[in-house]
Amino acid sequence: MPFFGSRTLLSTAPPWSFFIGSAVFHYLGPAFAVLLFSRLAPLGVAGLRIWSAALVFALWRRPWRLLGRMDPAGRRTIVAWAAVLAAMNACFYLAIDRLPLGTVAAIEFVPVIVLAALGARTPRNLAALVVVVCGVGVLADVRLTGAPLGFVFAAANAVLFAAYIVVAHRAARRLSGISGIDGLAGAMLVACVLVVPLGLWQAAPALIDPVALGAGIGVGITSSVIPYVCDQLAMARMARATYALLVALLPATATVIGVAVLRQVPTVAEVAGVGLVVIAVALHREAPPVVEEMTDDPRASDFLDSGYPPGK
Repeated sequence: MPFFGSRTLLSTAPPWSFFIGSAVFHYLGPAFAVLLFSRLAPLGVAGLRIWSAALVFALWRRPWRLLGRMDPAGRRTIVAWAAVLAAMNACFYLAIDRLPLGTVAAIEFVPVIVLAALGARTPRNLAALVVVVCGVGVLADVRLTGAPLGFVFAAANAVLFAAYIVVAHRAARRLSGISGIDGLAGAMLVACVLVVPLGLWQAAPALIDPVALGAGIGVGITSSVIPYVCDQLAMARMARATYALLVALLPATATVIGVAVLRQVPTVAEVAGVGLVVIAVALHREAPPVVEEMTDDPRASDFLDSGYPPGK
């Protein structure tokens, strides 16, 4: 009976409520991670986040069965996806250790605009590219002098974000008959191994600190599992154009969460920079897909097309 009630609630809830849930948890998890940096180093928190999220996906989707029936090319694609996922999250956590959450979130959306402009050189996309460059220019002027290393990590995270989008598209094309969520589960499982050299030593103190260990597991669930599920529920009920437009609110959402949870009050210049990025994301339009992405669930392809990875 409770299960039936939960299904009824999910079917009757308005579509935008799932997007709000995804947007909030997408950055609430990293905000919790920043609070955890007082107990664990950023790479240790990144490791715990990947390991705990991978454990949930493993229990839910059993991705080893998927990996076992793949051909060598499919396994290489999953390994590439996992490598980008591990490196991207490491750079993201190193960046938010040094910069406000909203600033890092704004910078990571630059590749979405650049890829769209390269794929469809329309006046609208070129205008979006100009606006986003101006926005990041404002943020760089503010942060390069105060926290240059943080800006470097944020830029590396943005580049890896672009690589994530490309690899995820490739995975959707090559892994015929496999849903996006199963592909992600397989990549997350492999990322568990790849992140060991980066985060194992820094995560070790959590073994004797139950609070840090529990918080790290919570970061993984709130950063990856909840946002991904909310995304799937949102895209099942929303038009793709509506979803893409709402994605523009994510940098602003990150800024608000940074203020509410971390007391990261932005300067006027930072508000202007984030605002320009929001305008650019709202303005741009994705290029038509150049390949047919073959997945069990077409919503998984829409998810990849949005350029919005599950749970940073």
